[in-house]
Amino acid sequence: MRIFTIGYEGVTQAAFIERLQHAGVTLLADVRAVPLSRRPGFSKNILAAGLKEAGIDYVGYKALGTPPAGREAARKGDLATLSRIYAAQLDLPEALVRAAQLADRAAEAPTALLCFERSPACCHRSLLVKSAFPEAEVIDLFV
Repeated sequence: MRIFTIGYEGVTQAAFIERLQHAGVTLLADVRAVPLSRRPGFSKNILAAGLKEAGIDYVGYKALGTPPAGREAARKGDLATLSRIYAAQLDLPEALVRAAQLADRAAEAPTALLCFERSPACCHRSLLVKSAFPEAEVIDLFV
């Protein structure tokens, strides 16, 4: 299995969607706890509409997002705290169910995990990949 990750930090929606298309992604899995953005084009409804026009499906997985304390740790570059907090999040019953659903969907279609941070090393999506897709080939997309 192959799984893609992508962040939208510092990019336009058009460039973002073009990158997904170029990679062959047909499903975008939004793994933000709060799927809203001050960045134009990246709040869930507007993003979903733009993706639909491009032939890419959108699914939100809020339960796989990072709790507020984890987001704060990520902003501070405290990856150890982020890892600890996010591991607890992934142990919650809803997160376990949603991770299994995501794995099933990703097995059927080229899928990218979406969050804000440009670098996956500074984002919970890299932790999610290790947990939900331990055997997957991971391709980090950069715009």
